[in-house]
Amino acid sequence: MATVLVVEDDPFVRSALIRHLSGAGHAVRSVGTALEALREVAQVGCDVVILDLGLPDLDGSEALKMIRGLTDVPVIISTARDDESEIIRLLNAGADDYLVKPFSGEHLSARMAAVLRRSGAAPGTGQHLQVGGIRIDLQRRQVVLDGTELDLTRREFDLLAFLAARPGVVVSRRELLAEVWRQPYGTDQTIDVHLSWLRRKLGETASKPRYLHTVRGVGVRLDPPAAEPPAGEHAP
Repeated sequence: MATVLVVEDDPFVRSALIRHLSGAGHAVRSVGTALEALREVAQVGCDVVILDLGLPDLDGSEALKMIRGLTDVPVIISTARDDESEIIRLLNAGADDYLVKPFSGEHLSARMAAVLRRSGAAPGTGQHLQVGGIRIDLQRRQVVLDGTELDLTRREFDLLAFLAARPGVVVSRRELLAEVWRQPYGTDQTIDVHLSWLRRKLGETASKPRYLHTVRGVGVRLDPPAAEPPAGEHAP
């Protein structure tokens, strides 16, 4: 299965794509703006990008050019524009394929498979995340901390993987609810409880964090622990 980046600002379309692709066994990340897409491609990587053209901050065709300046990852354009000259222009600008909205999940899956075959991409090359001593296998849904495999629940794994895909980035609770819990709203207590369980399994506490850092009033970020001084020395 592939690691897919969905770039779509419409929450309903975005949710439908995530649901179908996840149900097909793919590891899915999603963003709603071109700038977020560029950050994901540059910092994390993926096997294929599904790129909407009608983005709020930058036209998708411009985003395509910028993605091509960073990587050769296959890009499938998702568009409501069915003008032939526009489609030809996008293909010439570096798109690997296109789909005109509305389209079915099965149609998307077939186009993805064809694009990956043509590109020679090996799904799974973007299936591992590493932050400090944490190594995450997205395909097998396994987490190893300093050589020891952790026993995580499905939600704990999803939460950790989402944060690990954005190391050093403060993620808001609202975004966690939308992307991990797939809920438009909820209580902070839901997230806090899962963070507490996850911290325990990572061998840390909220008062003495190693990886999971709460930014009060903003959200949570995952960072590798600071280097510890050698025995007998003290940190400055």
